[in-house]
Amino acid sequence: MTPDARRRALLDRHAEAQSLFGARVHAVRDDQWGADTPCAEWSVRDLVNHLVSEQLWVPSLVRNGCMIEEVGDTFEGDLLGPDPAASWDTAAHSARDAFAAPGALERTVHLSSGETPATAYCAQMVADLVVHAWDMARAIGFDERLPGELVSFAVDEVTPYAGELEKSGLFGARVAPPVGADAQTRLLCLLGRRP
Repeated sequence: MTPDARRRALLDRHAEAQSLFGARVHAVRDDQWGADTPCAEWSVRDLVNHLVSEQLWVPSLVRNGCMIEEVGDTFEGDLLGPDPAASWDTAAHSARDAFAAPGALERTVHLSSGETPATAYCAQMVADLVVHAWDMARAIGFDERLPGELVSFAVDEVTPYAGELEKSGLFGARVAPPVGADAQTRLLCLLGRRP
């Protein structure tokens, strides 16, 4: 696969992962925003706010080449306002446009972990969206099945650094998957979920 084809495939995965998460955001009933999620101490609203924040960082880091310190606390606090689904849509669109801009995936971004190729940053975002789509589904009673291609992508992406995610405190300790577990179950267990 050529570098251009790899970048196009990555953008496709990112768009699919955003759509997967977005479908769950749009399925949240008014009485579910305060519901617990598999993410410790996060309600459904907190989880969506987290993903909105992550999407809003993308233009600053990828398009504008900002350092973390330059952005500061711009994307902290409640970013959802009175219409969380619309806030998600706006943030998702801005991230998708930033990654899809000519030359964007050839850049280096400045993350808290250090300088990172934009392709690696985009891949991390895909994996995060996939796992949190499951969290959302579990919290609101939505279909928990995840598309096989996105699960495979997320497994390949997360496996090399899953141990570091646990040390960060943002993910639970990995759980031993049952014998014969499918790829989705293995991914969720790798990231401390109990499917």
